Amino acid sequence: MVESDWEDWLVRDIEDADPDGVAVWYLGCNGFVLKGSDGTTIYIDPYLGLGDPPRTVRMIPVPFDPEDVTEADAVLATHEHTDHVHGESQAPILESTGATFYAPDDSLTVAREDEDWTGEWDVSDEQFAEVSEGDTVDIGEFTVHVEVANDPDATHPVSYVFEHDAGTFFHGGDTKPTDEFERVGETYDIDLGVLAFGTVGQIPDKQTREPKRTRWYNDENQLVEAASALSLERVVPSHWDMWRGLTADPKALHHHAKSFESPRRLELVEIGDRVDL
Repeated sequence: MVESDWEDWLVRDIEDADPDGVAVWYLGCNGFVLKGSDGTTIYIDPYLGLGDPPRTVRMIPVPFDPEDVTEADAVLATHEHTDHVHGESQAPILESTGATFYAPDDSLTVAREDEDWTGEWDVSDEQFAEVSEGDTVDIGEFTVHVEVANDPDATHPVSYVFEHDAGTFFHGGDTKPTDEFERVGETYDIDLGVLAFGTVGQIPDKQTREPKRTRWYNDENQLVEAASALSLERVVPSHWDMWRGLTADPKALHHHAKSFESPRRLELVEIGDRVDL
């Protein structure tokens, strides 16, 4: 595991924060932390690895060491890919805080079998909770709804809707647009939503290592299409900063979104930034 060159200041900022409603920190890649006014703290897809150079090369800092986290009620995964389910990034958080790991079945298979979190770290099987589309779970002051996601590269992706007295937050994982998002947008009044954004690039194939045209994330038009269907008040593009060859300029989204009713505002964040509901 690579050590963070940021030391522990970001973790301390999160744990010392006392938000009036809900504070949201961007961890880079597709990682986020939610903290509510009563102190409930939820990590979503935190990833602190370097990828698999030279195939996937991390372009941003590792923002903290997972062993430095002392306050967390839950860690959520959207799907089974390494930058969303990663023992070295997530199991130490479960170990030090006693948090519950919520994830769909294939993600739990990675944690239980492929990476053996309970054998490699002081994590119990009782800390694993399987979720699927249509489920609702209460985590402290948050009500979390498990919704659909359209990620053709994943075997079982989900998205999450977090309801709080201060507002509603949506995390789509690596989803692309789907017809189901109109229903989701009608069901929830989403104040702030996260959608993955990136370019199409030449990435070495996992088996052959030969360059292969790769589209893992939404382009400009897809991101606005998904945000519009979800009727997002504000949208945060994520993942654009992470992998060499797939990085993108989120400022370009202003031009694509300007003629649509939703999203009403484009919220641009960099690793370590905080926004509030």
